Amino acid sequence: MTVAPPRRAPAPLVELRGIGKTHRAGELALDVLSDVSLDIREGEYVAIVGPSGSGKSTLMNLLGCLDTPSRGTYRLDGEDVSTFDRDRLAALRRDVFGFVFQRYNLLAGATASENVEIPAVYAGTPPAARRARARELLAALGLGDRLDHRPSQLSGGQQQRVSLARALMNGGRVILADEPTGALDSASGAEVMALLRRLHEGGHTVILVTHDAQVAQQAARVVEIRDGRIASDTRRAPPPPPAPTGVRACACAPAAVLPDLVEAVAMAARSLRANLFRTLLTLLGIVIGVGSVVAMLALGDGSKRAVLSRIEAMGTDLLVVRPGTRGVRVSGEPVTLVAEDAEALLDVPNVRRAVPEYSAGATLRAGAADYVATVSGTTADHPPARRWPAERGTFFGAADVAGHAPVVVLGRTVAANLFGDGADPVGAHVLVNNIPFQVVGVMSRKGASAGGSDMDDIAFVPITTARSRLFGKRHVRSITVQVEDAARMDATQRELAAALARRHGREDFQIRNMADVLETATDTQDTLTVLLGSIAAISLLVGGIGVMNIMLVSVTERVREIGIRLATGARMRHILLQFNTEALVVCAFGGVLGVAGGLGVAWLASRLGHPVVFSLPPVLLAFGSAFATGLVFGWLPARKAAALDPVLALSAE
Repeated sequence: MTVAPPRRAPAPLVELRGIGKTHRAGELALDVLSDVSLDIREGEYVAIVGPSGSGKSTLMNLLGCLDTPSRGTYRLDGEDVSTFDRDRLAALRRDVFGFVFQRYNLLAGATASENVEIPAVYAGTPPAARRARARELLAALGLGDRLDHRPSQLSGGQQQRVSLARALMNGGRVILADEPTGALDSASGAEVMALLRRLHEGGHTVILVTHDAQVAQQAARVVEIRDGRIASDTRRAPPPPPAPTGVRACACAPAAVLPDLVEAVAMAARSLRANLFRTLLTLLGIVIGVGSVVAMLALGDGSKRAVLSRIEAMGTDLLVVRPGTRGVRVSGEPVTLVAEDAEALLDVPNVRRAVPEYSAGATLRAGAADYVATVSGTTADHPPARRWPAERGTFFGAADVAGHAPVVVLGRTVAANLFGDGADPVGAHVLVNNIPFQVVGVMSRKGASAGGSDMDDIAFVPITTARSRLFGKRHVRSITVQVEDAARMDATQRELAAALARRHGREDFQIRNMADVLETATDTQDTLTVLLGSIAAISLLVGGIGVMNIMLVSVTERVREIGIRLATGARMRHILLQFNTEALVVCAFGGVLGVAGGLGVAWLASRLGHPVVFSLPPVLLAFGSAFATGLVFGWLPARKAAALDPVLALSAE
């Protein structure tokens, strides 16, 4: 006859061997637990009792993986918990353990339903599924009409039931209740104990910590702790048979899945609303920084474009010859250039036009109006060389130059001062230094020069007339040379210099390349734009430091909230995501407001007459900088929050 071997008892769910816990404060060491060995099987209802300071709460924290032992071995389902990293311990707190605390540990800014949903958020459960699960649990605990109430709107007993529902959200295979009736009146305490009894009857393993002997007597097993050691272990009923627990687990996504970004943003928005005034002050720094970047770059680009357009309007195919040797100071007016030099330069290859000019101040009079302006003697080639046509009438021609004709072409500013805005002076006569001239044309508007002077404050006369009737000077102050092919500008400049040197016998002149002037002006304006952008970036940096400061303060104030989240299954990455998201939300929202404000300031400046260029790159740069500011300056506070110890965080006031 074959005898069947005896059936081995199943391994305990919780197995503690030689567990000790020592708290250290500098050189002082305090043993809270010493050589604790304990087995708890699936489905048991265990009460851990003892006076204050006996170590029972510390044992509860070790069982729930909120804390780690200093020595000894803790096995859960046969696995050594000491080998688990922070994320795997968080997964145990999320999927295996459900905590019921004496002080409820609910998030003050969240509703009852939102508090219950927290473990499922960190489990990656879809929003609709976790909301339905939370409603079901709260309804089963008699809180179906309190779903949208915040903790401050609930009684102590109702808050403890919300805490119980949260413990069951992801299944709650093991319910850890730390003094669950300690803050309740007798009636509410009795209700909570009845709920724990029902959970045990439904298959949950319930571990209760209490100092109340009457509460402990409701458990099937009572473990007494004194001075950090197990003093007694009394069973009032045999352990339950090794059968399936029937505990309902939440339909959760894999633990590695991060909370949805939308959920992170929603949590961030709730946290920021809780300190609205401080959030607005933080926003202000980002708004000013981003707005400064947008406005200054728009104004800088506008000024750059205005300056360059004025230089380009003068022509980039021009070489300007002036008398005098570079670096040599000459007393009086240099007299080394004459009009005949311009005629000689026409023989240089690639030269299209050579326009001599002599300018000096003169008094113009029309009727009773006197006006002092610059009068320039030049040739008929001035308008095409300078790309400056007459708007009314005509510019004088070669015959006028040859005949020393007393004709004048007025700039817009001169015409307006002598004849008034809107008048047509063509055909009228003016006195130039008391010599009568006939107005044959009015130039088109030129605007301000690159240096800011009014280019329309000028009048043109034939150079021969200026020399013989007005100024009595044979020399000229400049010769403007227009080339055929701008690509050969440098070679032409060298040939011009050689031709003039041969005529004069020495190099007593200077040649300025307008293309070089344009390049120099471009470099200068780029430097100014970078300078303006850097100044604005400094204000954005200051705003980022303000964000980091506020987030560090927020972490300090919300240590308990972080502890609650860690106790309900949040991993380090979840805490990092939440606090980084809060910083990003602040900076992104501030970036949007800053962009709008900066564009508004730039638009107002344009209405006041300042040159402004609106373009997408500065806007994207400013907003991207704000976003990067949130990411960079939010990292340190987020890292500090994620590194908090769950036990210490929960004990913070």
